[in-house]
Amino acid sequence: MNVENLRKIGRELFFEIGETRLKPFASESIGKGAAGDKTFPIDRQAEEIIVGSLESLDEPMTIVSEEMGIKESAREGMTGNGTIAVIDPIDGSKNAVSGVPFYCSSIAIAEDTTVGGVSLAYVINLLSGDEFWAERGKGAFFNGEPVHAQESDIFNLIAYETPNPKLDLPRILPLLAEARRTRCLGATALDLSYLAYGSISIFAMPSPSRPFDFAAGYLLVKEAGGLCTDMDGNSLDGVSLGVERSVPLLAAGNRALHERALTLLHG
Repeated sequence: MNVENLRKIGRELFFEIGETRLKPFASESIGKGAAGDKTFPIDRQAEEIIVGSLESLDEPMTIVSEEMGIKESAREGMTGNGTIAVIDPIDGSKNAVSGVPFYCSSIAIAEDTTVGGVSLAYVINLLSGDEFWAERGKGAFFNGEPVHAQESDIFNLIAYETPNPKLDLPRILPLLAEARRTRCLGATALDLSYLAYGSISIFAMPSPSRPFDFAAGYLLVKEAGGLCTDMDGNSLDGVSLGVERSVPLLAAGNRALHERALTLLHG
């Protein structure tokens, strides 16, 4: 498994899905995925492309996906117990079906069943075709060019996600109030990717997030020089790569930004 394998999948996704522009709420839900969220046709289409492409590599792996849950590869008699592929076929699917042009596909490859085992990450913006990828120990990249997270300690732009606004927003208001600008964009993997790129200073998600939402973004941020922890500053390395909601997120371009954010969030 290597970056070029994932980029090939990304090219197919962009060819098949990238030119799709859904009119607001044009897609009806076709059920619920393993993680409990509604599944839309675009989710199913992207998942079939990614899973089919991964299985065609004929490598033993366990696939963890938002829609189908956990699947052991079984091509040519092989089973799992190899690498772990954690995928979010469409991150920002609510954006996609609402006609909001901000969503992506995310793939993380891990050597064990924890976030700390992620060694390869790939995210593609399905509207622009822009690619983000990272390899452990080799840095983070945007369309093939090395990128680095924000180096200053200024809250230029804080992005956030609030699945439960009534409860979530009060928790992060002290942080948002110190930002020059704030954005709620609606696709966690892309938020973390643009943080790695240096566009976003802080990303906060006070509600528990699921590993396939952040596994790839976690490595991108780390390899770009940033930090990605839970909202209390604890490491995510031991978090299990399953389908359940696990931890809230706090990502920052550098340690100084991260410490400032923690101080504001916890007084």
